[in-house]
Amino acid sequence: MTQQFIARDKINELVFDYIQEGVMVTDSNGTILSVNPAFQVVTGYSAKEAIGKQPNILRSGIHDSNFYNQMWNKIRSDGVWSGEVWNKRKNGDLYPEWLTILAVKDKSGSVTQYVGVFTDITNQKTAEEELKKLAHRDPLTGMANRYSFNVRTKSLIETSASFGQKLALFFLDLDRFKQVNDTFGHKAGDDLLVDMSNRIKSLLGNKDFIARLGGDEFSIALANIRHPREAFQLAEAIIQSFEKPFVISGHDIYMSTSIGISFFPEDGEDIDTLLVKADKAMYESKQNGRNQFSAYHEEMENENKETLTMEMELRQAIDREELTINYQPQIHLKTKKVAGIEALIRWNNRHYGRVSPEKFIPLAEETGLINSIGEWVLTKVCRDLKTLMQFGFDDVPIAVNVSPLQFLQGNFVETVRRILNQENVPAQLLDLEVTESTVMPDAKKSVHRLNELKNLGCKLSIDDFGTGYSSLSYLRRFPIDNLKIDKSFIQSIDQYEDDASIVEAIITMAHRLHLKVIAEGAESKRQIQFLYAESCDYVQGFYYSKPLVFSDLVDFLYKDLTEQIE
Repeated sequence: MTQQFIARDKINELVFDYIQEGVMVTDSNGTILSVNPAFQVVTGYSAKEAIGKQPNILRSGIHDSNFYNQMWNKIRSDGVWSGEVWNKRKNGDLYPEWLTILAVKDKSGSVTQYVGVFTDITNQKTAEEELKKLAHRDPLTGMANRYSFNVRTKSLIETSASFGQKLALFFLDLDRFKQVNDTFGHKAGDDLLVDMSNRIKSLLGNKDFIARLGGDEFSIALANIRHPREAFQLAEAIIQSFEKPFVISGHDIYMSTSIGISFFPEDGEDIDTLLVKADKAMYESKQNGRNQFSAYHEEMENENKETLTMEMELRQAIDREELTINYQPQIHLKTKKVAGIEALIRWNNRHYGRVSPEKFIPLAEETGLINSIGEWVLTKVCRDLKTLMQFGFDDVPIAVNVSPLQFLQGNFVETVRRILNQENVPAQLLDLEVTESTVMPDAKKSVHRLNELKNLGCKLSIDDFGTGYSSLSYLRRFPIDNLKIDKSFIQSIDQYEDDASIVEAIITMAHRLHLKVIAEGAESKRQIQFLYAESCDYVQGFYYSKPLVFSDLVDFLYKDLTEQIE
């Protein structure tokens, strides 16, 4: 009898493993207990990813709550349900399946488990075109999807051509949306997309048409416009609607969008051409600082080719040793001695010559190259710190700018620790500078990350203070040493009274929080006198020194040892 049960268990196991239908077993609460190999092949979820989750990880969004209520009523009354269901694979693709759900009960009649057996019936449909037509709406936002948008917009273009009308096509992309997903999770990202889409839809007229193309990309068609300014006015209204924060999971999330616009018939006479050109215009908005709109123009063709070429060159910059570091001293205002140094990356390319950081840093961030470049900078700075220590300058920290993408990397703290240990440099000689816009979107997580860096022994500074969120409630919680006042305020303190007042207020506030203040961009004696009178701690700028190559920095430090800098 025992052998018979063993054989039966073995048969069950073999059937479970080799059956072509997908099988999922849950407990009575719907938590997945096991899945077979066929389930993993069809859905794309591994057993490890599925077990412990709810079956709604597969939900497509096509069926409403009434569909599922009827299904479960049938299971509760009859113990079984069969029918066609549209589900979603891990990669986001929708697919139809024939699903049977069985309720497994114990001797008392209580449900202990549910077993779902399904067959992928995609091949029984009319394949790809029918799949698209069955789902004209984006399940998350309720907007039209890409397929529906293409069909509708082609019709609008035909109508516009017939009656000699203009049409504007928008391409929208959310700025730094990936950071929201990485910081708060994909559920928060989905909630943000829903709220954002509702804001935009409230701005559109009856003749306007919007669709979600995928991810955080959207498109709008404005039919029968009389003048391009109608499109520009809508773009401005959309950008302004983002100024109010989105409240997601109890957090105030500030977002912006970059918009590109193309026009029919000037920029193209079919939807594909118009979309490509609107996309190029959107990319120009990204390059110019985000949170703005751009209309397509012919010069973009050459600009896009130039950007692609520059990206290819930048990818090889480290191997070709084209990147260098310049160092700008930071002067203690009372002692007139060097109290710190900021590392500034430079790129001298064989094709472009000297490329401004304002041009290649955004490109590095856009392409993800900033992580490898940032690690190279940290390593180079630590090696130069080690050399300075050998020269006897063992108490002058060097500040390194940390990109938002670097800061958000899960292994960033470990990377800093590894480089410090590898180069045998004291952590207190490394000053890591992060901007307000880097740490404020998820201030709670930033506090934890900053505390980890502080525990390593690093100094910490908030860069460009005054241009971002300036949240004093969190500023008190950040374990920082210095505030750096943005140079835009310093350079206009002798011209605009408001900027002078802002600088005074920042210095006073920082000192009350026991922080030191660094003013960057000081270029005139009058600015120095003002900052000295307001008890600013350190200044950095051309008045004392331009950024220097390493050998010139050493000479500057030796000069500082022997005579006072004036």
